[in-house]
Formats: sequence, C-alpha cells, structure tokens
Amino acid sequence: MEIKKELLPDSKLKSLPDPENLGFGIHFSDHMFLMDFTEGKGWHSPRITPYQDFTLDPAAVTLHYGQAIFEGLKAYRCKDGNIRLFRAMDNMKRMNRSAWRMCMPQINEEELLNAIKELVRIEQRWVPEGMGTSLYIRPFMIATEAFLGVRPAKEYLLSVILSPVGAYYAEGFNPVKIFVTDKFVRAARGGVGEAKTAGNYAASLMASEEAKKLGFTQVLWLDAAERRYIEEVGTMNIFFVLGDTLVTPALSGSILPGITRDSVLKLAKEWGIPTEERAITIDEVMKAAASGELKECFGSGTAAVISPVGSLYYKGKDYPINGGETGELAHRLFNELTAMQYGEKEDPFGWVETL
Repeated sequence: MEIKKELLPDSKLKSLPDPENLGFGIHFSDHMFLMDFTEGKGWHSPRITPYQDFTLDPAAVTLHYGQAIFEGLKAYRCKDGNIRLFRAMDNMKRMNRSAWRMCMPQINEEELLNAIKELVRIEQRWVPEGMGTSLYIRPFMIATEAFLGVRPAKEYLLSVILSPVGAYYAEGFNPVKIFVTDKFVRAARGGVGEAKTAGNYAASLMASEEAKKLGFTQVLWLDAAERRYIEEVGTMNIFFVLGDTLVTPALSGSILPGITRDSVLKLAKEWGIPTEERAITIDEVMKAAASGELKECFGSGTAAVISPVGSLYYKGKDYPINGGETGELAHRLFNELTAMQYGEKEDPFGWVETL
C-alpha cells in the first residue's frame, strides 16, 4: 500500500502538552491516517494528512444506523529511546472480527498495521516519556454512504488518530469501587456485545452515570437473560481470585474478547496459577467475598492494563475485597505487563515489536 503524505511544516506543528497532565483522550497529534472504501473498488486512497474535521452528509449511515467500530492500542517510549507496540496485530484481527459482525468491509491487517507504524513514526515526538504514559492509537471505521434505509452501507471511511495519554484512572494504580447493576444490561448473547462497536458504549452510559453519582468508578454488568451471570466491566474484562484459582467469565458472544484479558490468562498459566474461564454468578462472588474465599478482584484492558477492585456494591450492600487493598497477583500482572511494554523485561511471547 502506497500512502500519500501531506505533512505540516514545522512552523505549523502544535505545542506538545504537559507530560505531567496528559489525562486520557484529550490531546491529539498533528496528523492522522485516512482510507476510503467503495463497493466494487475496495479500499483506496490511503493517506496521512493534517488532523482535521470530517465532512459527512447528514444522511451518512453511521449517523442513523450505527455502523461504527474502533480499536485501541498503545505505543510506548522505552528507556533505550525505542518505541514499541504491544500485540498490535491482535488488535487488527479483532477489528476485522468487529467489521464482520457489523457487516462492514474487511481490512488487510498487515497493511493497516504498517500504516499505523508509519503514522507513529511521523508523530514520534508525541510519544511521551515516563512509565505510565503512552501514545494511544485509535483506529476506527464508519459508514459514510448517504441514504436512509436499513442495509449495510456501500461506502466507508477508516481513520487512525493518536493521543498522548497518562494513567486512565486519575486515582492511579489503586483499588476502584465497582457498582453491580441488575437494572440495566449491556449486551445479550447473539447480539453485538463481542464487537467493539460504538453502540455498545452508548448503551453503557446510563448505568455508568448513575454509578458515578453514587461515587463508583465503573459498572459491572450481568447477563441480559437472568441478571445472574457476570459478564464484564464497562471498559474492562473482569477477574476473580477464588482460593488459589484465577477465574474469569467465559467468552459467550456477549463479552468483548480483550487482548489484555488473553495476556493475563497466558501469564497466569505460565506461572502455574490454575485458571478457569467459565460461567460465574454474582451470588457465587458475593458468597466468596463474605466468606473470605474471594482473595482478589481486578479488571484488565488496554487503557488501564490492570485495575484492582477494592469493593463490589450489590443490592445496597458493599462487599470489600482484600481489605480494600491491591492484591498480590494484580500487582505482579501489572508489573510484568508494563515491564514488557516498556522494554524493561524480556518478552517470551513475542508480543512486543519495536518500530
């Protein structure tokens, strides 16, 4: 794929944000990647241009019928000065799975990854230094064909934008409080819960806002049919240490197949920790919390990596976990994953690649 480049002169480049106050998803780099799809022609016109507004017809399908998917991955600046990506090809593969589920065109995974690498090289001054900071990479695809009618669009736009970020949670690597909702549901089996599509996140907003008003960081979702089986947190997969076993809900079609989730499972197995991917009810977890069998709980995701959970709030009662402190396994996983991402430790899995 030959990428056309329209780059800004140095005099027009933005000032870099304060690396101590990056926040998450607030600042955006000087350039972005774009590529168009037209039925009968396929993907075409790959280009890197200055970061700018899109022009969409008011009847664009993405605005009315929700054909929109995205991914999230990071570039890390390491102490040796190199920039590294973590399991980036897995993000490309997952984007194609989301595209398939939403009746959107497939991408050439290798070509898109190469385009992302080129964009990051051009924008490498935006990759912040320091543990905990990174350059967040957001590939996304929207349906741009203008028509009103329920069918897959025939025209699409794929874009990649970049954002330097700090820690996802302002409280840092400290236990968060999770609100368990049995009033709202995120997704149902047979639906689009396993796709990284925009509508899933819109569906989560009501419960998330209610939880935040009550002082909670995130929402833990239960299954849509019985409101008994644990699924995932709003922006993370969820793990429980029950006795000596690491347990996480099995991928049932309504749960996003997290790349960090898969990394956690592989590391745990490598360390000889028993793991289970199975159906787990909220009642089982609450009983384990009350008896002390629940040793740890934590979330996993690209944004936060590992997010320890200090308590679960369910049906008017708060269930502290590990005395509200970060557990040993959560600490170990966070340290191991970030050490690999920042090039401070050998990567035995081939997950990390240097630009």
